Amino acid sequence: MAPPTHFKLNTGALIPAVGLGTWKSEPGEVAQAVSFALKSGYRHIDAALIYGNEHEVGQGIRDSGVPRSEIFITSKLWNTDHPNVKEGLQKTLDALGTDYLDLYLIHWPVRLVPNETSALLPTNPDGTRSVDRSWSMSSTWAQMEEIYRSGKAKAIGVANWSIPYLEELSKTWTVVPAVNQVELHPFLPQHELRAYCEGLGILLEAYSPLGSTGAPIMEDAEIQGIAEKKGVSPATVLISYHVNKGVVVLPKSVSEKRIKSNLEVVELWEQELEVLDGLAAKGKAKRINTPLWGWDLGFSNWYGPA
Repeated sequence: MAPPTHFKLNTGALIPAVGLGTWKSEPGEVAQAVSFALKSGYRHIDAALIYGNEHEVGQGIRDSGVPRSEIFITSKLWNTDHPNVKEGLQKTLDALGTDYLDLYLIHWPVRLVPNETSALLPTNPDGTRSVDRSWSMSSTWAQMEEIYRSGKAKAIGVANWSIPYLEELSKTWTVVPAVNQVELHPFLPQHELRAYCEGLGILLEAYSPLGSTGAPIMEDAEIQGIAEKKGVSPATVLISYHVNKGVVVLPKSVSEKRIKSNLEVVELWEQELEVLDGLAAKGKAKRINTPLWGWDLGFSNWYGPA
């Protein structure tokens, strides 16, 4: 059976199974990448204010000639905008050149307090990030529910949220998040989080599905073995892994060749999925994106998540 091309959100809307990620896509190249992706068949673009390139993403959407109504656009509320969700959303809408998003996510369950050091990545005098440890995520989510009801975001969700954060938020939410976007790949399979979110009807999205510099996922012998057996690339195996397991996948590239090849999804057999699911337990577990604030809120030497 062919892998699905779309998944259904808890809102009833369909979301394309493969989207183009735009994290670390530099201004000057991301517009062309987005335009090429849409012309090549993509209908899902994943963006964020902190990436610093939403104006170019919007330009790429316009350059593609694909009608806005055919494109699923996601963006994310940055940490300094938790008290002002409407303002944060409007900055993104203005940059992208659209009047609504298909999905808007809280980028991290952390509020940063802007100060004279930075509007987006503020620091304290001792060099640590300016984190508001007293901020309640339920206050942010209540505002997210308002923009959902307004229609400016057709669906709302979270990114980089673990089970304890979701459990706490569930005490006050009236709208269940549609999505939780997290780092996800065979070296970080997040089995417990996956099961928890599935139980609530929250769809997982996988960023960094192919790893990154210094992450040897595509060089793994077992992944390469599956790729050889299938007659595809290791990247296709890793992208297909998620789609076959009911997860949206967001590979990032500005290379036209890789953008096009990343759309290929093949069926994986149950035993192949079991091999991929078990790699981390064999001692290969590795997190690629490790902001310290997720654990001690220290946040040192980190730029931003996908």
